[in-house]
Amino acid sequence: MTVRVGILVFPQVQQLDLTGPYEVFASAEGVRVDLVAKSLAPVPSSTGLAFAPTLDFAGCPPLDVLCVPGGGGVNALLEDPETLDFVRRQAKGARFVTSVCTGALVLAAAGLLAGVRATTHWNAHDFLARLGAVPETGRLVRDGRFITAGGVTAGIDFGLAVVAALVGRDEAETVQLALEYAPAPPFDAGTPQTASPAILDRAKARLAASRAAREAIVGRIAPGEAAQS
Repeated sequence: MTVRVGILVFPQVQQLDLTGPYEVFASAEGVRVDLVAKSLAPVPSSTGLAFAPTLDFAGCPPLDVLCVPGGGGVNALLEDPETLDFVRRQAKGARFVTSVCTGALVLAAAGLLAGVRATTHWNAHDFLARLGAVPETGRLVRDGRFITAGGVTAGIDFGLAVVAALVGRDEAETVQLALEYAPAPPFDAGTPQTASPAILDRAKARLAASRAAREAIVGRIAPGEAAQS
């Protein structure tokens, strides 16, 4: 039996949030992966790489795994009724409801993470509680059928964990080896805790505009409203 995974794709998606888990899922036996968008028109990522959706909302069948990646485009989704309705519909029957990076904020805005332990990118972690979730620091957080991953590259770890849950650890380890996923970064600056203060300030400055816009949006969709919308 084929496991159906649908990854939401939207303008200004962070491409590695999507392509990291996509590569893992697509490399696993017995798993079919689709990119799902409002329409089948090409979708530009935040860095210019365009994606070709394979399903639109109307034609998307029930999914076993719903995955929402993050990126600057998440801001628009937090107040997009069509996308939030699609996420809610698919979440009802999905075996796993998942996110990478700031995709967790979309799940929360759809009212799906109320009282659920979750994580997201470090620069958006404080928004989780305001949207009704229970923030937990970690590269990967699972609470029942909800699985959320931290920022960007955590999507690869996330993909392997989901494959293990769906198909088995042997398949997940086979995919890991086939992809030679054995990270050994040249610098220890991958988290706010390990980066120098100067580098942390530079990163925050680079992300400031998107965060400011997100701050205003979260202020509009109060936790109670997000859970009831």
